[in-house]
Amino acid sequence: MQIFVDADAFPNVIKEILIRVAVRFHVPLVFVANQPVKIEQSANISSIVVPAGPDLADDRIADLTQPGDLVITADIPLADRVVAKGGFAINPRGKLYTEDNIKDRLAMRNLMHELRDNGMITGGPSAFSRKDRQAFINQLNSFLIRNIKTEDFKT
Repeated sequence: MQIFVDADAFPNVIKEILIRVAVRFHVPLVFVANQPVKIEQSANISSIVVPAGPDLADDRIADLTQPGDLVITADIPLADRVVAKGGFAINPRGKLYTEDNIKDRLAMRNLMHELRDNGMITGGPSAFSRKDRQAFINQLNSFLIRNIKTEDFKT
């Protein structure tokens, strides 16, 4: 299993959590963005810089994702592509996207996008909070417990 991060406009506090997880459990962690990401030097932590442009980071992540991989992203269309390939996605606020829920989440996202485009609702998501951080940590821990075999953990 690898963890890919859609690192454009990504909360730094979540980046630090993921780096600690990658170092502690020796899980390959790859940040993908259209600008360099400052990361800790480690054999299993890397970054990929893609050219600036719409969805280029998403396209690279979707291309690299294999079944069982985890992608950290707030982008629901990317999460849909990842799940279609047999992967999983968690958003920075702790929502897990799977085969069981991604189509509903995508439909809701599209509806909200249409309502915003028509001026029926305005504004965006609330500021990232401690509650969001804790929800992410809880979801990530739960995911790792379910998806990484005990022998994969190195002490």
